[in-house]
Amino acid sequence: MRRRRILAPLAGVLAALVAVCTGCGLQSGSTLPFDVGPASIATDEGLDGVELTVGSKEFTEQVILGYILAFSLQAAGADVRDLTAIVGSRSTRDAQITGQVDLTYEYTGNGWINYLGHENPLKDPREQFVAVRDEDIAENGMDWVALAPMDNTYALAASRGVIERTGVTTLSQYAELAKRDPAAARTCVDTEFNVRRDGYPGMAAAYGFDPDTVQRPVLQTGIIYNSTAAGTDCPFGEVYTTDGRVKGLDLVVLTDDLGFFPHYNPAVTLPVELAAKYPQIERIMTPVSDALTNDEITELNRRVDVVGEDPADVARDWLRDRGFVAA
Repeated sequence: MRRRRILAPLAGVLAALVAVCTGCGLQSGSTLPFDVGPASIATDEGLDGVELTVGSKEFTEQVILGYILAFSLQAAGADVRDLTAIVGSRSTRDAQITGQVDLTYEYTGNGWINYLGHENPLKDPREQFVAVRDEDIAENGMDWVALAPMDNTYALAASRGVIERTGVTTLSQYAELAKRDPAAARTCVDTEFNVRRDGYPGMAAAYGFDPDTVQRPVLQTGIIYNSTAAGTDCPFGEVYTTDGRVKGLDLVVLTDDLGFFPHYNPAVTLPVELAAKYPQIERIMTPVSDALTNDEITELNRRVDVVGEDPADVARDWLRDRGFVAA
């Protein structure tokens, strides 16, 4: 734990450098906070000593996934560098496209809509994965492997008191409330969800109401959850469906009854050249990803955001407890 805290400021500085200095030559991050050894993930001679940089975005689930990926590759023998907690999706993607990051866990819906520019997601998670993988390979030389079953899509949520007061349990009912009484539909959001096509504006278009009539305070993600639980400043709030704070704060997720929000299944993304050179990466990561269900990742998120544990500790413990690595 102490070593992790010492390295955290360095990781933050490196993340900021990536965000503002894409293309300026930053090639690797810090060392991992601690070492793991092989278990069911065995040492692989082809990866022994290979230098790989693992990145992630800055929010809790992404940092956990980044460390799960990093520790798995370290157990296989790779020399892994830590560039987790890069601020923002675009900065993380740019860092990977320019070669500053080798591998990340990315979400299929995010890739399809925000990186590849599509308006409409595919309803079947596997078809969405295949479509985003094939197009990203063709257009950007970026491969997707080891799809996980967990699905961290967007949602709106409210406290039980607000649900009882408004009678709103679905997004169609929320849309009717927004048209009838926009003030009662006041919704707290973060910066990206406020403007993204797979966020609030797209949701409003799909459900047939004017998004500009609803007040949408833009807050940091952690503040949104607590304020939504309080139910005063934020009667409704944007949440991620696998976030541990949904359960921890007893929030009620509104049903997306029209199925607007895309599937956000994470998969390991890496350049096609790297995937071809080290095909064992897919073999190593597939059983790890297969174990990442909604229940599993929600509990890991809860341990960080509600209990206050460190993401690196949580990721390492999960891998160890399931026999993937030895601590």
